[in-house]
Amino acid sequence: MKARKLERLRKELSGFLGQLTQSMGRIDRRRWAETYVRGLLLDGQRKSIQPMAERLEAIDRDGRDYEQALQQLVNQSPWETSPVQEALAAFVVQHTRPEGFLLLDDTGLPKKGRHSVGVARQYSGTLGKVGNCQVAVTLQYADGRDVYAVDAELYLPQSWMEDRARCRRAGVPDQIGYRPKWQLALAMLQRAATAGLRGTVLADSFFGSVTAFREALQQAGWRYCVGIDSTLKVVDAQADWGAVPAWRGIGRPPSRPAKVRAGAKSPSVQQWALHHAGDFRKVAWREGSKGPCSARFAAWPVRPAYRLSAGKEPLQACWLLVEWPAAQAAPTKFFFSNLPSKTSLKQLVLVAKSRWWVEQSYKELKGELGLDHFEGRRWQGWHHHVTLVMLAYAFLVRYRRRRAKKGAAPPGASRPPAGSYSACCSAGPVTAPSANAASTSNCPESVTTN
Repeated sequence: MKARKLERLRKELSGFLGQLTQSMGRIDRRRWAETYVRGLLLDGQRKSIQPMAERLEAIDRDGRDYEQALQQLVNQSPWETSPVQEALAAFVVQHTRPEGFLLLDDTGLPKKGRHSVGVARQYSGTLGKVGNCQVAVTLQYADGRDVYAVDAELYLPQSWMEDRARCRRAGVPDQIGYRPKWQLALAMLQRAATAGLRGTVLADSFFGSVTAFREALQQAGWRYCVGIDSTLKVVDAQADWGAVPAWRGIGRPPSRPAKVRAGAKSPSVQQWALHHAGDFRKVAWREGSKGPCSARFAAWPVRPAYRLSAGKEPLQACWLLVEWPAAQAAPTKFFFSNLPSKTSLKQLVLVAKSRWWVEQSYKELKGELGLDHFEGRRWQGWHHHVTLVMLAYAFLVRYRRRRAKKGAAPPGASRPPAGSYSACCSAGPVTAPSANAASTSNCPESVTTN
């Protein structure tokens, strides 16, 4: 954002941050937080402290040492990020439509050296390979018009957790132990629910392939549509596994249906899709920059066959949604969803494809606001920086929304097609597809035909 434009918005920015930074305490700390957010919003190649301080000093010309003050705010000041993020989540609840999408993702932050907290050689989707980086797990909320970043936490690999001395040097609290990314994600969803954010959880296959993650979502009452690996096994939701045998009074009472036995076979979701190749139909889900986004999809009610070969009963029924582009020799994307049994194929596709908001937000969180520009090494500083980036992004979203209400289109952001929000977000309570639910790929009204 240009300096003159941001100067005209100073009063608005101050009022916005005043609502969200009350928990930071001292007035001078809150003022420097506002200054840091101004630095993030200003145009500039790097959004680390030194270049931001230089730009701010050139604009304000008040003789203060901006670099020292911003270093103190981010790296030494003891303010807690949790209350600030709670205030941000409450703001999002107040200013967005209810029952949107909660978008879970992990993103790589390339980093040199080995001393910055959490840095390790690990896979990064940003890099598209294993590289030296930090990895953040994030939670964003999209309501069909806008997307907000509402929570983020640094993932610490096991190599860090096994070296407590290294953790202490980086300021990692002693009570922090190893937590896989999907557990970090569940904790974020719990905080979001406490703040009043509800909706359908969307995540890629790194999260969705974890059975414990999906089961935890189901138990907590979340609707979800999550990517899965092509190797996961399923069985037909209508398959008859028999009744649980009556207990004969000897040994442990039976707990599984009569036909569930060790060694049972089941197809992978890819094998299932290939076997049902005739069910695929073309579906368009939104208008892109080059015309309608469309591909071939099919959906079936299935039961995940987690450890079926070990004698474990298949899990509760859900939708298996598969994407198979016409130009590909085999299906490319797979999803499990517990949306209700009456959900149409097009609604399932609209929901699954709503993860595009993550890419939209990362473009600005990284490219414009410097999410990945923090050059400090410590746990507290990283979380301070990321929290202030989320505040800057929320201000930018609200500014664009206000402009849109006045008739000016928000710059640079494409929109989903008319009606897609209501189609995606009015699916009702969590209800797994029933065993006798028909494949929506056979419902003419659920597809877009050409």
